[in-house]
Amino acid sequence: MLEKEFFLRPTPEVAKDLLGKVLYRKTPEGIYRGIINETEAYHGMNDKACHCSKGRTKRTDIMFKEGGNIYIYLIYGMYHMLNLTTCKENFPGAVLIRGVAYPEFSKDGQTFIPLSSKTDGPGKLTKTFQIDKSLNTLPIHKISGLWVVDEGIMLKGFISTPRIGIDYAQEWKEKPWRFYVPPEKL
Repeated sequence: MLEKEFFLRPTPEVAKDLLGKVLYRKTPEGIYRGIINETEAYHGMNDKACHCSKGRTKRTDIMFKEGGNIYIYLIYGMYHMLNLTTCKENFPGAVLIRGVAYPEFSKDGQTFIPLSSKTDGPGKLTKTFQIDKSLNTLPIHKISGLWVVDEGIMLKGFISTPRIGIDYAQEWKEKPWRFYVPPEKL
């Protein structure tokens, strides 16, 4: 399992390094897992695409705390977005988990079966893995029911592009802080 220290680094580094790691989500029904293959970095108050660019609020307070926590918000009144906080205390940052490849489910935590559900988008991922606001501000750890594991998956390359859907972010919209690995390169 990734330790807290993994998340206490600059957000773009964490976003890249999360590629190929395995996201786990424990629910009363069982455990979901999938290989993280798409992330986006949101780093600091100067980043006009970052929720913290307008200052510290009740909603964004978790991003100003020491990294290693879960930040969930709702968009369009229907889609929960999973973010993992980064950086040292008082420097806000978070990685949006945009998708996982090869999603699986296990009732007993031992035998996993492939899921046919789509997880190639942040809203699809959170719906399939039953991720909602109940996880907001909790640590990224088994005790919270959401954690990330390095299982030694070797990437065969990844691409970096500008982030998606942030045209309002002026010069920050061109930052190549979206990281993606096609499933066939995992």
